[in-house]
Amino acid sequence: MKTVERHKYSGNEIIATRRITFKPFPYNERYIGLVMGLIERNLSPELLKGRKKLIYPDDVNTNKWYGHCYHATQALFYSLDTDLLVPMSAEDYRGEKHWWLQNTENGRIYDCTEAQYFFVNKVPPHQKGKKTKWYGWKGRPQQVSLNLLIKILGDRLIGDEKFNK
Repeated sequence: MKTVERHKYSGNEIIATRRITFKPFPYNERYIGLVMGLIERNLSPELLKGRKKLIYPDDVNTNKWYGHCYHATQALFYSLDTDLLVPMSAEDYRGEKHWWLQNTENGRIYDCTEAQYFFVNKVPPHQKGKKTKWYGWKGRPQQVSLNLLIKILGDRLIGDEKFNK
């Protein structure tokens, strides 16, 4: 069993928590392919909440993977039963940060949204990648990442609780 929590703060005090409890996917190539496919199938414009639509509306409307790299990467990270993966990022051809996971032992790259580059005849910026801490205060998972995680877990989900302290 695995638990992922996102706290809401007032100053340094936790005032609310969202706790997702689930059975993680095993870390092997078969399951990684399965999970990455589930993530890709669940990418939708609603996950972007209008943020990217204002910057590159044509890309959001025509390139299914565009704008989803962070929450797709974070959902993949949390869904797997391993401590061998680290978040990586690099600036792409637009000057935007692109995210993926990399295995610390063998260097294998897992990028749920790399197809966004091939779709426009570009190459993902993996060669420039550096280990990167998650965005957000205290590295907490983003709500959109948790929402995507819920969509891919299916019957592995044990609980999605929200409570105030």
